[in-house]
Amino acid sequence: MSNNNLITTPLRILLVEDNEADVTMTLRTIRKIVAEPIIEVVDDLEKCRDKMISFVPDVVISDYNLPTCNGLEVMELVKEKDENVPFIFLTGTVDDEELAAHTILAGAWGYILKKHMDHLEARLRPLLKKVVFHMISQDELRERLRKNKVAINQINAYLDNLQTDNADQKENIKKIKKAIGNFRKHKEDDTQA
Repeated sequence: MSNNNLITTPLRILLVEDNEADVTMTLRTIRKIVAEPIIEVVDDLEKCRDKMISFVPDVVISDYNLPTCNGLEVMELVKEKDENVPFIFLTGTVDDEELAAHTILAGAWGYILKKHMDHLEARLRPLLKKVVFHMISQDELRERLRKNKVAINQINAYLDNLQTDNADQKENIKKIKKAIGNFRKHKEDDTQA
């Protein structure tokens, strides 16, 4: 695979896996896909909880069967800490279509079967590219929202500086400010939806 196919956006990846061989293969594969991965590996819910707080990953890749919990519990914890963090299952368990569908409906971005570990790079690459696209679009959305807030703040400052003795004009300024406040709240609600 050529380097021009490398993801150049640095990715913070939390890998939840207890099998050392799978950890080694997954880390090696991630390094073939991502130029600058920052990877933390944990094997239980408590360590995962700590890393969600201290490491704040861009994506979580988790096994389904872990010694002290299952992947749905891990995903639930991750979504509780940050519902926008993409979650990918890398598992030997999801071989029945109903369970696979359930993991996707529960909020996973995808799953890769461990029986396909020899094709892990081909299966993981599109999912990680989707994660990067999501990150970039979120950044663009935050930047647009910031620019809208700046514009609204400038309009409010302008309205505050208007000197008027006319009661009708003062009332109109109050109405404009109220409309701007409602617009701002509506826009913030839209971006959090």
